[in-house]
Amino acid sequence: MSKKDKNKGSGGYIYSTDPGFNFKEPEPEEQSIPPNQQDLRVMLDKKNRSGKAVTLITGYLGKEDDLITLGKYLKTKCGSGGTVKDGEILIQGDFRQKILQILLSEGYKAKQSGG
Repeated sequence: MSKKDKNKGSGGYIYSTDPGFNFKEPEPEEQSIPPNQQDLRVMLDKKNRSGKAVTLITGYLGKEDDLITLGKYLKTKCGSGGTVKDGEILIQGDFRQKILQILLSEGYKAKQSGG
């Protein structure tokens, strides 16, 4: 057994001379929730965007990396720009129906929300 393998559980700390040091276990990472358990909402949003419409997808639970991957996939399918921030996906333009069909075909539980 190598030296690295022995210290795996301690995160690299073996001994500390700091009297106030408290070892804390690293928090477990968020696990990805399967698409069929996601409850996504697809809506059109024009607020604070100078009257320009964006399609907003909210309600995603899981890792930030998976959300970014889904956002990139949707932007590619719609042929439009957008961003992922604050746990929401914003796609430039009104693509509610197209995004709803894409999400349902990928196995996500999605609904259209708002007018």
